[in-house]
Amino acid sequence: MLYDLHELQRAFLTPMAAFTDTGSQLFSHPYSPLAYTPVSRQLAAACELAHRLGKDYEKPQWGIANALIGGKEVAVTERTILSKPFCNLVRFERDLPKASDKNQEKDPTVLLVAPLSGHHATLLRDTVKALLPAHDVVVTDWVDARMVPVADGAFHLNDYVKYVQEFIRLLGPDVHVVSVCQPTVPVLAAISLMAANNDPCRPRSMTMMGGPIDTRKSPTQVNRLATTKPYSWFEDTVIHRVPVRYPGEGRLVYPGFLQHAGFIAMNPDRHVRSHYDFYLNLLKGDEDDAQAHRRFYDEYNAVLDMPAEFYLDTIKVVFQEHQLPRGLWVIDGQKVDPSAISDVALFTIEGELDDISGQGQTRAAQTLCSGIPKERKQHYTAPNCGHYGIFSGRRWRATICPKIAEFIRRSA
Repeated sequence: MLYDLHELQRAFLTPMAAFTDTGSQLFSHPYSPLAYTPVSRQLAAACELAHRLGKDYEKPQWGIANALIGGKEVAVTERTILSKPFCNLVRFERDLPKASDKNQEKDPTVLLVAPLSGHHATLLRDTVKALLPAHDVVVTDWVDARMVPVADGAFHLNDYVKYVQEFIRLLGPDVHVVSVCQPTVPVLAAISLMAANNDPCRPRSMTMMGGPIDTRKSPTQVNRLATTKPYSWFEDTVIHRVPVRYPGEGRLVYPGFLQHAGFIAMNPDRHVRSHYDFYLNLLKGDEDDAQAHRRFYDEYNAVLDMPAEFYLDTIKVVFQEHQLPRGLWVIDGQKVDPSAISDVALFTIEGELDDISGQGQTRAAQTLCSGIPKERKQHYTAPNCGHYGIFSGRRWRATICPKIAEFIRRSA
């Protein structure tokens, strides 16, 4: 019922969003006589703000057309190399000249595992851009659950683990896995099982960034919500069926609009201030800051529905029962044991100011992976860096990405 009410609200706001978008153009376009009235700038700014607050945000495009490699602009093309019901594996193919020397070293292949936690994989656009000059980058692009027909079956946390294993096997034994936030847990589980089974396609290295591997360490507001509410509360409160207008009609999901409301509720004052600053920037004609606001919220406001089974499994396995660090996680009758990993290099990265995955939660992998030699382990805590800063922004590009690139080359 709640999802249906949301769709009703969306249908109501769509004409208003179109009207305010038109109003913004009428009061700002240089060929419009209304753009030269005394209050045109105020009206144009108010209309654009109202439009952006009421519009529906679709999944953004990756928008990566080229990369700077060796001082030259190189064309980049997105290509889906594997399609599964809940995920597309996307490779960013660089138009590099063919190597004249057969012994010339190829750039290492990186499997970038994006989170399935509300936002689209395009949230990692900056991550991909920074990795592209020195790596062959392949990304897990998770599908909005409301677009997956019920006939395609359920998707559990264990299925996520199996997807990751399939992707690693497809890319071969020389792949390096980089996981950001939520997928650090299923990625560690996937590689642990591959190591225990002596899978010849296990990766060369794994880099884990800001993930909830052991949420008992430095619990955050996100962690506390999962532990202070019973499992039944999540089942009864946040799980809803997809309405009739989508291909996934009838599928149980954790709706994106509820996730978005939760994101906003974590820092409401900051978002109100950001929108007010956007209005003031439009009044001042500060287009650079206004465009930065548009880019950020085009991504931030675009959310996807998560499969209910996956979300509820994550709440139970990761946040409530801590099955991975306690050695209790069993997949298809086999225990997930990170100590079985011995020949896959490990790099853990945390942000000093991370308020989503607290200090020590990702670093816990260093202790769990006791079979990896000390010289093949590395940890870095990024100073003055929050959760998003470890995979996007200036610190990511200038400090963290070069450290990952060096670690991957050393582990190849």
